[in-house]
Amino acid sequence: MRSLSLLLLSASCALIISLAYAHPPEGVWKKKLTWKEDWVQVWKTVKKEAWETKWKKVSVPIWKEVKVPVWKEEKVPDWKIVKKPKIEEREVPAWKEVKVAEWKKITKPIWVPTKVAVWKEIQVPIWKEVQVPYWKEIQVPIWKEVQVADWKQMFEPQWVKMGIPGEKFLGKDHEGWEYTSHDLWRKKLIWKPVWKKVWRTEKKQEWKTEKKQEWRTEKKQEWKTEKVQEWKQDKKLEWKDEWIQVWKPVKKQIWIKEKRETWIEEKVQIWRTEKRQVWATEKRQAWKDEWQSVNVPVWKEVKVQEWKKVWKPVWEKVWVPVSHGHGWD
Repeated sequence: MRSLSLLLLSASCALIISLAYAHPPEGVWKKKLTWKEDWVQVWKTVKKEAWETKWKKVSVPIWKEVKVPVWKEEKVPDWKIVKKPKIEEREVPAWKEVKVAEWKKITKPIWVPTKVAVWKEIQVPIWKEVQVPYWKEIQVPIWKEVQVADWKQMFEPQWVKMGIPGEKFLGKDHEGWEYTSHDLWRKKLIWKPVWKKVWRTEKKQEWKTEKKQEWRTEKKQEWKTEKVQEWKQDKKLEWKDEWIQVWKPVKKQIWIKEKRETWIEEKVQIWRTEKRQVWATEKRQAWKDEWQSVNVPVWKEVKVQEWKKVWKPVWEKVWVPVSHGHGWD
């Protein structure tokens, strides 16, 4: 720790000695005009909306009670003669159909089972030779266009510098002195041969795989229709005599009860509606003048404070170094 403090002390002393013996740069102090940014407070006139109270005469609706005649319906009792239906029962003769049994001879068809010879079609397999197409892969030559690099000689225009020997007259000035020149240079257009790479289209033979259709013989199974005799169970229609019981309708007299409708008079009480005049209170609308205050918008000019950015000139003192010329610049 002590060695570190001695090292720092020696370094600071060396720095002070070097600054004391160092030569300051030569120069002069000059004034420089610069513009400094500043904010100043200004007042701006703006219009602000305000409300002004005014009085306005308006008509206000009011309700007024008046007496008006009205008709009122009331129920009054009364008597009315009405006719009502009455049902009376009595017996009357009538004819009724009844069923009477009797026997009747009929011929009835019956089915008798028999056997009948029939021909039945069956499918018998047979083999048949057929030609079947199939695809075979073959190689076919084709021509394909390819790009081949080639060099072609071309001529490009180029300007070259060419000298003209001898003395040339260029003109006179305003005092009559002649201007001449010697060994003038002029431009000459020549064509320079250059070799450029171009692409030439050539045809190249390649082989392409294609499918060719060929035929081969194969055996195919088919079905042949043949007829075979069989015996089938069938029915034969025959007729047989038979007695059956049937029912014959006959008429028989009976007595039935019948209801007859008659009308009887009866006195019933009813209520009749009558109208009677009465006085009722009714509200009618009328108008009354009143003064009402309303707020009217007006524009008022007020002063508003705001900040404005300005630039002010300021003279600053700057140090300008002086350089001594040694003829080497």
